[in-house]
Amino acid sequence: MENLKKEGKQTGLAVVLVGDDSASKVYVSNKEKACEQLGIYSEKYTLPENTTEEELLSLIHKLNDDKKIDGILVQLPLPNHLDDKVIIDNIRPDKDVDAFHPVNVGKIMIGDFDFVPCTPAGIMELIKESGVPVEGKECVVIGRSNIVGKPMSMLLLHQNGTVTICHSRTKNLSDVTKKADILVAAVGIPKFVTADMVKPGAVVIDVGMDRDEDGKLCGDVDFSSVEPVAGAITPVPGGVGPMTIAMLMRNTVTASKNHKQII
Repeated sequence: MENLKKEGKQTGLAVVLVGDDSASKVYVSNKEKACEQLGIYSEKYTLPENTTEEELLSLIHKLNDDKKIDGILVQLPLPNHLDDKVIIDNIRPDKDVDAFHPVNVGKIMIGDFDFVPCTPAGIMELIKESGVPVEGKECVVIGRSNIVGKPMSMLLLHQNGTVTICHSRTKNLSDVTKKADILVAAVGIPKFVTADMVKPGAVVIDVGMDRDEDGKLCGDVDFSSVEPVAGAITPVPGGVGPMTIAMLMRNTVTASKNHKQII
């Protein structure tokens, strides 16, 4: 980052928010703050709920051609009348700092990538900091989304982990999860993972951001019951979330470096 500044290269991120989703507003605000702290130039586009696909694509194409912008992030989820796939497919792969474009997804599959989806990238950093090597470990990912579950599995595999992908419909799920040295919960169900599903001493990563029966923020892991069993566990909030923002910043700087090389 400092090297880019010395070379006269300004790093730029554009964030596009469509509609009034409250969680999305919080995420976008946190991204703005991170840009400000790091000295990254940022632009925010807040569009109304009824924005048409044509209008949104027009903005994306403009940002694709804008040399001030190194990274483009369209905050998901989008309103129902907009097709996520169409929108993501129109972001230039070299500016796709979420790493959701099919080109970037393919690069992750073969292990030759510029960007990694921010949440899985952040999780890999957390596992690294836990001091537990991935190589040779039994890794279980609960969740099969394109945003977390699938890329998470690939990153663990690239680090020579033995990876099992599960989901809410996996039969005898606890029999699988109890074998995990590293367990990643990204299923989107509050307090889904309980103590009887966790191997003693396991690293437990909670990707969930849910509300419990009392309306309190919680994750996919029943933290109070699992914490005494796990060797390491991430809290909700304050665990994976900040790392996701940090990895977005890293992807944006990577994009900036790549663009400077092209110039």
